[in-house]
Parts: sequence; structure tokens; C-alpha cells
Amino acid sequence: MTALARQMAGQMLLRRLRSPAAWREAVDIFAVLTAASLPWSTSLAGIFNALLLLCMVPFLDVRAFLQSLKRPICVAPIALVVLALVGTLWSDASWGARFYAVNPTVKLLVLPVLLYHFERSQRAHWVIIAFLVSCALLSVMSWLVAFYPNLALKTDPPERGIFVKNYIDQSQEFTLCAVALAYPIVKLLREKRYWFAGLLTALALSFFVNMAFVVVSRTALVTIPIMFGVFALLHLRWRSIAIVAAALLAGAVLAWQTSPHLRQTAEKFTDDYTRYAERGEPTSLGLRLEFWRKSLGFFAEAPIVGHGTGSTRGLFERVATPGGRYQASAEVIGNPHNQTLNVAVQWGVIGVAVLYAIWILHLLLFRGDGLADWIGLLVVVQNVFTSLFNSHLFDFHESWMYVLGVGVAGGMVIRAQRTEAKAGKPVPEPPTAGKR
Repeated sequence: MTALARQMAGQMLLRRLRSPAAWREAVDIFAVLTAASLPWSTSLAGIFNALLLLCMVPFLDVRAFLQSLKRPICVAPIALVVLALVGTLWSDASWGARFYAVNPTVKLLVLPVLLYHFERSQRAHWVIIAFLVSCALLSVMSWLVAFYPNLALKTDPPERGIFVKNYIDQSQEFTLCAVALAYPIVKLLREKRYWFAGLLTALALSFFVNMAFVVVSRTALVTIPIMFGVFALLHLRWRSIAIVAAALLAGAVLAWQTSPHLRQTAEKFTDDYTRYAERGEPTSLGLRLEFWRKSLGFFAEAPIVGHGTGSTRGLFERVATPGGRYQASAEVIGNPHNQTLNVAVQWGVIGVAVLYAIWILHLLLFRGDGLADWIGLLVVVQNVFTSLFNSHLFDFHESWMYVLGVGVAGGMVIRAQRTEAKAGKPVPEPPTAGKR
């Protein structure tokens, strides 16, 4: 009996290994695990993503995949990676620095893979739900760490309410989840499914309450109104926009009055600028202004093709003035904390054109009125505006949020468009404010 059971188990395993459907299911599972682990661990997210790619190999339709790579939404991110590789040829940095600077762009190659796979998968919503649930659990852990700091795994340096990673990454996740929930909440209210709408509203509010009273990044404070503005213009009537705006304003005033932490975070804008402008102190805002000023000068020196991949740190070292009164001018960095300037310094106008092509093409992909369209649009909008203050298309955590978000939601959108095309239905035009 034991031998027979082993034989049957071996035959079942062999059938699974020979089944394309089983391998596609494995890819879906590893995509879910990647999304679920991203808020908690960069290492696990990288491992699960590698396994995802590995599981696609055995039964990959090479011809169909190569055909999908010809689409502009795939060509643009691939072009940026190629430009980063070619840019090593005219850089003055060491070869180690050049290839190290190529590395942040490589993950963009996963985006066409995800678009291809989730165009054919029916489990893309699993990935979205996994990320939402994972962030909700992280929010609970954030509250626990705020009251019991010894529970934090991140201790160097310790940050209030941060269990792992940092407050910028956590704010990006919570902001994305909270604003993304606005779409299903409105849909459920229109369908009079009040219980489920209330549940999602409570979940969205829990993210905002955490950011108001535990920890939030200043980048999130700037981008949250923009993201809500995009939602209101696309999905609400003018009367609803006025009501929601009033409610948000009232909530913001209440949070401002009751949260010293929120006031302190917002007031740091003016304090940081004053200390930098008057005394040259290396404050967070002051350093950004210093990096941007110098980066514009570097760009002007080589506006067409830039200084080459990995050249940024060497350029900052060249103009640093250590020992002077203005300490901010002595700072050396390889990342100017602005995505456009990061690209412009290394690859000039050509690089900026490719970068903006990526954002524009991906924005145009999400012109419909479905949940996947909204999530994908929100991911791109968030990345565009947070990249004014950081290089979020290259930063590990935020770039994976972009790749996963656009890849999974984009695949869902393309799948829906193909289904409608086969049924002979026209692809819906994007909604406009006041017509819903």
C-alpha cells in the first residue's frame, strides 16, 4: 500500500510538472507572496519574484511573449534599462559604480513579464488583495510598536511606529491603499451595499488615522490631496466633489488640532527651509534644494546625453565644499532626490524623454472606468508626484510597488480590453467629472 501510494503521488507530481496550468498557478502564487511580503521584507520580495520568473520559463510561449514586448508600454521601460547600460560607455565613474547604477533600472524588465502573464491570468485580484491585507496587518503592528517600541525589528535608527523598513516606505503603502479604497467604496454605496462599504471605509480611515497620529512622511502629506483630486475629477459628480472636499477639509482640521505629531511634521517644512537658507544647515528640505541646484548645473554641462551611468556621486564630490560655513554644500550623494534630475544628470534629455514616455504611456493605459484602471492610474500618479522629492522609480521599495502595480493592474486592463474586443464592444472612454 505504501509503495502504491508513493507511486500515485509520484505520478500526480509528474502530471503537475507537465501541466502549463499548474505552472501558471505557481506564478500567480509567487506574485501573491511577492506583494504580501513587500511591506515587510525586501529580501523575501526579491526571492519570491525570482521564483515567479523561474516558474514562467518551462511553458513560456516565446513567440507570444516577444510579440507582447513590441507594445509601447513594454518598449519604454526596456529602453530605459538599455540606456542605462549604454550610458556606462561615456561615464567617468569606476566600472563598479557604473554597473551599480544600472541595477536600480533592471527591475523595470519585470514589468513587461507581469503585463504578459496577468493578461492571461484570472487571479490578478489575488495580488491586489494580498498587498492590501498585508498593509492592514502592518498598520496594526505600527500601532503596537508606537506604544511598545521594543517590539520593533528596526532599531538602527529607531523610528516611532515603524516595525520594519522606514516611515517613507510605510507612508507610501498606507497612502496607496487608503486612496485606492475610495473607488470600491463609492461603487458599493451606489449599489446600496452599505455594510461592505462601511467596512472598507473603516479600513481606509485606519490608514489615515495611523498616518495622522503615529507617523507620516512629508511626501505623503503633499501627494494625498493630489491623489484624491484625481479620484474626484474622474469618478464623482460636482456636487459629490464639494461634499467630499468639505468632509476631507473637516477631517484634516480635526487631525491638525488633535495630532501634535502631524503639526510637527508639517511645520518642519518651514523650519527646515529657514535653517538651510539662513545658516546653510543640512536639513532634509535644505539638502534637497542643494541637490537640485547642483544637479541642474550638472545637467547644463551635458544636456543631450548626460554624464553617463553612475556619474552622479563623482560630480557631487567635485563641487563639494567641506569645512565651509554652509554645511549643506559639503554633502556628497549619488541620488539627487528627484527622479527627473537623477535621469537628466546621467543620460540628459534623451533619458528624460524615455522616463516621461514611461509615465505617459502607462497613464494612457489606465483610461477606463474599472477597478484595475483606477489602481493602475493611482500607482502611476503616486510615482510621478512622489518622484518630485525622491527617485522613486529607482528606489527599491517604491519601484517594486510601481512594477507590481502597473504590471498586475495593466494585465487586468489589457485582458478586459481583449475580452470586450472579442465581444464586439467598444473600449470605454475615460470618465469625466460631472457626467457620472
